[in-house]
Amino acid sequence: MKQSLVIVGTGVHERNPNHKVKKVKEKKMKSLGSMLSAVLMSLATLAFAQSDAHMSSAAPVPSEAQKSFTTMKSLAGDWEGPVTVAEMPQMSGGKPMHASMRVTSRGNALMHEFQEAGTPLDATKYDHPVTMLYVDGDQLTLVHYCDAGNRPRMTGKMSPDGKTIEFELKDISGSTEEHMHHSVFTIIDANHHTEDWTFMMKDKPIHAHFDLHRTN
Repeated sequence: MKQSLVIVGTGVHERNPNHKVKKVKEKKMKSLGSMLSAVLMSLATLAFAQSDAHMSSAAPVPSEAQKSFTTMKSLAGDWEGPVTVAEMPQMSGGKPMHASMRVTSRGNALMHEFQEAGTPLDATKYDHPVTMLYVDGDQLTLVHYCDAGNRPRMTGKMSPDGKTIEFELKDISGSTEEHMHHSVFTIIDANHHTEDWTFMMKDKPIHAHFDLHRTN
């Protein structure tokens, strides 16, 4: 390739066309590299955004205890119905019982209260046991604040069909001579459920069956 001479001032400079072409190629390569980096950064940002969106939209899988607790919370409301005590017929067929269940503590607890229907809330004259249910780790826990002056603690499990939750005694705070020992909640439908409570009178079990219908 021919080279040309350029006279500048008093000096003589040699113009090399290859040098100009080389600079153009280098400039194009830098531009291409910048574009490629921008594309890769955009793809990475999009991938992370999609991953974050997937993680935030994927709800955690509830545990068996949480599923059982959700079922129990569906019973929130007021209920009334008769009580049957097989071992003490004289206690059957009297005034209906009133049960009240209320979700509290930002949805983390369910409060269950029992009393004879139509009686005032006077703890000095009438029985008014309170039961609290909540999820403790991997267990659905029930604490019964009994009129006998103790606090049995039970843990519950739901049946495969989701209709029955059975609570077994775990421990007791206070006297163990007379205490609530066992309970079963059976859901018939949204407006009807039964409760079976077993009270231990020393070594003798007393079974109380409550057939409850929703009043609100």
